[in-house]
Amino acid sequence: MKEIIEVIALFLGFAGWILIFISLQDQYWKKSSEDGSAITTSTIYENLWMSCASDSTGIFNCRDFPSLFALPGYIQASRALMITSIVFGTFGLVATLVGMKCSKIGGEKYVLKGRIAAIGGVFFLLQGICTMIAISWYAATITQQFFDQFYQGIKYEIGAGLYIGWFSATLAICGGTCLMCSCKVNTPNKKIPYPCQPSSRGHVLLTVARSETVSSNYGKNAYI
Repeated sequence: MKEIIEVIALFLGFAGWILIFISLQDQYWKKSSEDGSAITTSTIYENLWMSCASDSTGIFNCRDFPSLFALPGYIQASRALMITSIVFGTFGLVATLVGMKCSKIGGEKYVLKGRIAAIGGVFFLLQGICTMIAISWYAATITQQFFDQFYQGIKYEIGAGLYIGWFSATLAICGGTCLMCSCKVNTPNKKIPYPCQPSSRGHVLLTVARSETVSSNYGKNAYI
C-alpha cells in the first residue's frame, strides 16, 4: 500500500511541477476588464514577464517589461516565489525518486530511503506553498484594484494562468502530504515486561529466613 501512495505522490508532485511552467508561459495572468465599456477596441493582457495588446481584428503585439526594478513589488515577489517553487519541485522529484521503496536507487537501506522520501515530500509542500502565495498575492492585487473606486489605471480581471497556478499548488501540496504520510514510521506502543527485582534489604531478609528454616529442620542433637 505504501508503494502505491508513493507513486501517486510522485505523480501529483510531477504534475504540479509541470503546471508551474505552463502557468508561467501563459500570457493571461490578468486581462483588461470589459465591465462598463460600451465599445472595446483592444484587449490588454499581462503575465509576469510581458504585456500584450490585441485589437478586434486579432492582431496582437507583445513587449517584455523593460526594467525589473521599475516593476511593482508584487510582480517582483511573484517572480521570485515562482522560481523558488520550481527549484523546490526539482529537489522534491530527485529526493522522491531516490527514496521510493520500489526504486533501486540507493540500495536496500529502507530506513534511509524513507527519510529521503519524506524530505522529498517537504520539498513538494514548499513548492505548493510558494506557488500558492505568488498566485494568491497577484490575484489579490487585481481584485483590490478592480473594486477600488479611486483607482485611475486600467482595471483587470483574473486570467487563466492564475487558475493553472492554483491547480498546480494544490497538486503539489497533496503530493507532499501523501508522501510524508506514507513515509511515517509507526512504532508500536508495546510495554516491555521487566522482572521484579527486590531490593537488597529484602534479599538479605529472605536469605536469613531461609537459613533459619533450614537450621530448624535439624534436631538439637545435630549440634552435639
